Amino acid sequence: MSQPAVKTRFAPSPTGEMHLGNARTALFNALYARHHGGVFLLRIEDTDRERSRSEHSEQLQRDLRWLGLDWQEGPGVEGGAGPYVQSERAGIYEHYYDRLIAADLAYPCYCSEQELAIARKAQQAAGQPPRYPGTCARLSADERARRAGEGRRPTLRFRVPPGQTIEFNDSVRGAQRFRSEEIGDFIIRRADGSAAFFFSNAIDDALMGVTHVLRGEDHLTNTPRQLMLLNVLELPAPAYGHIAMIVGEDGAPLSKRHGSQSLRQLRETGYLPEALCNHLARLGHTYEQDGYLSLDELAAGFALERLGRAPARHDPQQLLHWQKEAIQHATDAELWEWLQTHRFLHGRTLGDFVPQEQTIAFVQAIRDNIEMPVDAFVWAANLFAETDKYDPDAQQVIEAAGRGFFAAADAEINAGHEDFRTYSKAVGQAAGVKGKQLFMPLRAAMTGELYDPEHGGVWRNGPELGRLWELLGKPRIQRRLRRAAALCNHD
Repeated sequence: MSQPAVKTRFAPSPTGEMHLGNARTALFNALYARHHGGVFLLRIEDTDRERSRSEHSEQLQRDLRWLGLDWQEGPGVEGGAGPYVQSERAGIYEHYYDRLIAADLAYPCYCSEQELAIARKAQQAAGQPPRYPGTCARLSADERARRAGEGRRPTLRFRVPPGQTIEFNDSVRGAQRFRSEEIGDFIIRRADGSAAFFFSNAIDDALMGVTHVLRGEDHLTNTPRQLMLLNVLELPAPAYGHIAMIVGEDGAPLSKRHGSQSLRQLRETGYLPEALCNHLARLGHTYEQDGYLSLDELAAGFALERLGRAPARHDPQQLLHWQKEAIQHATDAELWEWLQTHRFLHGRTLGDFVPQEQTIAFVQAIRDNIEMPVDAFVWAANLFAETDKYDPDAQQVIEAAGRGFFAAADAEINAGHEDFRTYSKAVGQAAGVKGKQLFMPLRAAMTGELYDPEHGGVWRNGPELGRLWELLGKPRIQRRLRRAAALCNHD
């Protein structure tokens, strides 16, 4: 099989749950690959033995599938460059360690963390950038043996070639230039024998045929180290692009104090994956189209030249905007499927309230008045559970309308009106009211809701009364009109 012109990758460490920053990195790489008809690869970088967890790996794979970011190579979709879990690639890394050692381009380092910390403090006090001072770079065989005899477990460091200039064209930030003298010899194998990020990440990109890497700008200074490694090992390097960080509304890096949630939490709250994709695709990337886009449309409009260098500001209200857009673009069947998967008080689902034959009619009635599944649950309880509870605004409107209004409304229920338009017109004529004086009391009686302060008044208008007329049916509406009339203390 021929090598694809574009192969991107997402290479997370399974040390925690996926958050917005990780998800955006995955999305950008998937969109770029899809735009070019290429391959999106998933690799699990679990060389950190103490922090990596299999449950995190499984969760992030679920998160990616939920977003619609299926990979063409990776766990469960094995290709010719596997395995795609780094803990299973130790033998591959050993081969390249041996090559570097044989060429005197890597050496064991016996320095302790305390010794390294003292060296860093001394460099900073002298106004120098902290980097490894080369303490173990020229140890003799006897000196190495003595340190090993003391029980010191060495790391393996890459010997940075002196007098070199590392240059590359960043796909986002343009021409980059680094001097090797400014980069200290760095660790490529930890003391426990596991591969360090600089090494395994670069080696795997080369061996797996990755052509383009989009990653956070915090990795920018890692790139010259990885390019030096690949150069001496005569391995191909991908094109690197470093995307802007995501910040909160205060300009600080996005964190839990900004209300940032993991993808699992966002999904459990009720966000739709299409909402997340539309939101994330515009954090640090611009589109010609302002409106909602499908995943294929997001990929079609994705371009490296549209990636910005300035920090991308996450606004929760913008995410909520895309949630509303995603709801409007979903089919009735898709919305019901989404809504009914959530459980609420005492493990109830919408199916516990909404009759099966009315599920689509229910979705059609409420889709303009929901943001999250909990909103639909409240509407289902209001519309299908018999209750005499009213919110304060609804009760006030009912009492102001008076018993006479509801007597007229009750009388017209069985007068043969085929739809709400003719029914409401007849009620208005009989009661001598129109506009708000007609429709607000009817809405208050039929739904018990006019305003929910926790939702900023999103329910003040509520579902269309014509749809509620069909959904509730005349017998239920009549019972509610009579219940409303009982609230009134005057004619």
